[in-house]
Amino acid sequence: MIKIRTGQAPAQLDRAEFGTRFRAVFRDPAFAAEEQSIARLEEIAWQAYTEERKSPFKQKAGPGYADPDYELSAEWVATKHRIDAAQEKWADPASPSRVLLICGSARNEGTCSSEMSKTFRLLGIARETLELVNIQTDVLDLSLLTSEYGRNIHPCKGCVSTAMPLCHWPCSCYPNHALNQTNDWMAEIYERWTAAHAVIIVTPVYWYQSPSPLKLMIDRLVCADGGNPDPTTTSGKDADKAKALEMAGWDYPQHLAGRVYGLIVHGDVAGIESSRQALTDWLDWMGFIDAGAQARLDRYIGYYEPYASSHEALDRDVSVQEEARNVARAVAKAVAELRAGRLQAVQPALSRPRPK
Repeated sequence: MIKIRTGQAPAQLDRAEFGTRFRAVFRDPAFAAEEQSIARLEEIAWQAYTEERKSPFKQKAGPGYADPDYELSAEWVATKHRIDAAQEKWADPASPSRVLLICGSARNEGTCSSEMSKTFRLLGIARETLELVNIQTDVLDLSLLTSEYGRNIHPCKGCVSTAMPLCHWPCSCYPNHALNQTNDWMAEIYERWTAAHAVIIVTPVYWYQSPSPLKLMIDRLVCADGGNPDPTTTSGKDADKAKALEMAGWDYPQHLAGRVYGLIVHGDVAGIESSRQALTDWLDWMGFIDAGAQARLDRYIGYYEPYASSHEALDRDVSVQEEARNVARAVAKAVAELRAGRLQAVQPALSRPRPK
């Protein structure tokens, strides 16, 4: 049996520190009139924390799972049902073609920046182009993480590095009610990725890399590439069982493979090529199919010009606007070929000698 390494996790908070953190969201003086109510809620939250009540709503797994009597999180089961329904819709040849458009910028006029992002404008160009050829579009604007109340993408906890079967599809790490890790947007985002025949990511470069909202989503999609669709096989998060399953031979199922992708990466001084390449490598690894050279775009907008006039620089750059349209056109063409069965025909069906 492989040894489980421990010794890193901190001890539980003491009562005083827990209270300080719990009450941090009630600092507004307007809450003062509800002091007694807040104290009662704090005590309930303290009990949930000390008892580690991660999933207060549970139900038996039922038929189709290795252990039908195992009690799964009811919230996880609901997410799994929606993903399964989305996969059926994706596979239905009579359903309309759908493209998920992802805005990777953290900026919009509802945040501290007080101005919309150039990323969102480029996404709008791609969206209009797709809709002209009757493709349904779904806009996933990740800047909502910075501008909407209670909107969260919690970070990946790295279960896959303990053993791949411990990483469940969809992710079962959240919600964790005991730690107040709730309102996890990924429960909806998994469904939207599954329903899409293609994905176009439009993103700026932040310090040579993807913006943090986009990176949060990317990390949480690790369960789509090799994740375990049956948490009962690991009795939830039993590391010993997960390691045994992986060592017995794990097939690393690619739950989102076979979809098309396009990329638009823009920046102002540096980093566009490496950022675009990293995103390309990631999507290729997950089994996505690129829509050709014109669907992988990296461009500078207002190269070394002032930030203040960058939107004007985009207004003037009609070439990059047309290139954004070409990304959408290439994706639209690839989706048509994919759904007609012609795109797969030119993709060799090769086994992966070293899946992971």
